[in-house]
Parts: sequence; structure tokens; C-alpha cells
Amino acid sequence: MSNRTTVTEFLLLGFSDVREVQILHFVLFLVLYLVALLGNLLIIMVVSLNHHLHTPMYFFLVNLSILDLGSISVTIPKSMANSLLNTRLVSYSGCVAQVFLFDFFNSADVALLTVMAYDRYVAICQPLHYETVMKRTACVHMAAGAWITGIVNSAVLTGSMFARTFCRGNTVDQFFCDIPQLIKLACPDSYPSVTGAIALCVFLALICFLFIIVSYVQIFKAVLRIPSEQGQHKAFSTCLPHLIVISLLLSTGFFAYLKPTSSSTTWLDLVVAVFYSLVPQVMNPVIYTMRNKEIKAALWKMMGLSLVSKN
Repeated sequence: MSNRTTVTEFLLLGFSDVREVQILHFVLFLVLYLVALLGNLLIIMVVSLNHHLHTPMYFFLVNLSILDLGSISVTIPKSMANSLLNTRLVSYSGCVAQVFLFDFFNSADVALLTVMAYDRYVAICQPLHYETVMKRTACVHMAAGAWITGIVNSAVLTGSMFARTFCRGNTVDQFFCDIPQLIKLACPDSYPSVTGAIALCVFLALICFLFIIVSYVQIFKAVLRIPSEQGQHKAFSTCLPHLIVISLLLSTGFFAYLKPTSSSTTWLDLVVAVFYSLVPQVMNPVIYTMRNKEIKAALWKMMGLSLVSKN
């Protein structure tokens, strides 16, 4: 039988051993993290303080911002601290917490984006029934369902991963504790249960993605029937960014979780991880603030009122 030692901590390889590259990594991640942090906090604040934005779409957008804040705060600050302090260690319990929270926030994110696609479908394809279908209680139940889905999905993944024994070292080829890299360290007899849990989660994510695609196909059909070019442009500008973000998140996530463990280089794994753990969380606030006239109007109004009160 192979020797099996108890793993008490993990070693995150990160991007480089070169000090200059570590500092560059810290600066770049700091800038991106601050953009995501400020952007998502801005959305939460503007929607919360403006009663004109208390609609289903912005209610879901606030939930999305909260999830994005959680997702990016689970991995990026620890990675920046490791680069700045030139350390790589993360405790076993810290790794478990990182895996659970990261998968929870991202699973709930996918579920909520599915709900948001349905909200846009009802708003554009069934406008006369929108207020009836998207009532306050229905919106709360759908948002709660997305959060519960994230918890259950993450519990299954994390439980199946850390119920196994790690007999191939403790070096993780990633800048955070990520399941695809942890699988490489697990003993061979762990693969069936972990693979089954991943297959179930990927299947649920694929169902969400197909539902989103069907919703947007119906939306685009309805939009093309709008005689006004301004109406078409408004509908497309609302829906296309949403579709781009979910496609980026799921495509990179599918690639990371479904590819064979030895089929790609460490640098490719790092780049893919950045795309599904950092880029969507940065893009969402930019898309929903810079391209949303109602958010910008509420922001300018709030800033104007604050300036008047100071004067």
C-alpha cells in the first residue's frame, strides 16, 4: 500500500518566484480588485438609496453584486498577500473554507444569472404579464433559490473533495485552492466520488446555460420585431453584455473542470482561472454602471444632492 500522510497545509505556487513578477502580480490584482470592489459597492448603494430602482431587475442586480463581492474577496486578497509577503502557505482549514466559499458564490452566481435571464425574457416577451409574474414575493423566492442552490452545490463539491485522502503532495499549481488542481493531489481511489460530484454540478450548470440561451433566443426574436431602432438598441444593449459575461464564466469554468488533469500547462491553468475567478466580477459592475442610463442618472443625482448639501 502507498504511504499516506495527513496534509495539514497546502503550498500555492502562484505566478512566479521572481520578486519583480510577484510585485507586478500584487499591483495588477490590487487594481482589478479595487475596480470590482468599488463598482459592486456603488451598485448596491445606488440601488438601495434610489426608490425608483426598486424593481425586480435591480433587485437581482444587487444580489449579483453581493455574490461577486464575496467571490472575488475569497481568493484575490489572499493571493495578493502571498505575493506581497513572499509566502505560499495556506492552512488545510483555510483551503477548505476557500473552496467552499468560492464554489458557493460562483454556483449561486450562475443560478442568479439564469433568474436574471428569465426576468429579461418576461419583461421583453411578455410585458403585459410582467408585474403579475415578477411580483416581490416571487423575486425573493427566486433569489433565495439561487443562494440555496449555491450552498447545496458547494457543499456537495467540497464534501466530496475533502472527504478524500491526499497522497500526492500538498503543492497546488494555482494562486488559490481550486478543485481541478486539488484533484491532482488526491489518491486514485478518490476519483470516482469527486468526478461524480463534478459531473452533477457541471450538468446543473449546463442546464442553466441552456435555459439562458433559450431565453435569449426568444428575447432576440422579440427584439427583431420591434419597429423602432432605438427600442432594438436598448434591448440589445441590456441583454448582450449579460450573455457575454455568463458565456465567459461558464466556458472557462467548463474548460477548467472538464479537461484531463494533465492536458494543459500551469500557465494555461492560471490564465483560465483568472478568467472565471476575476474577470466576470470586474466586468459586471462596469457593464451595469457604464452602459446603464438609469444607474448613471441615479448616481449623478445622488452626487448632485451630496454636493448641494455640502454647500
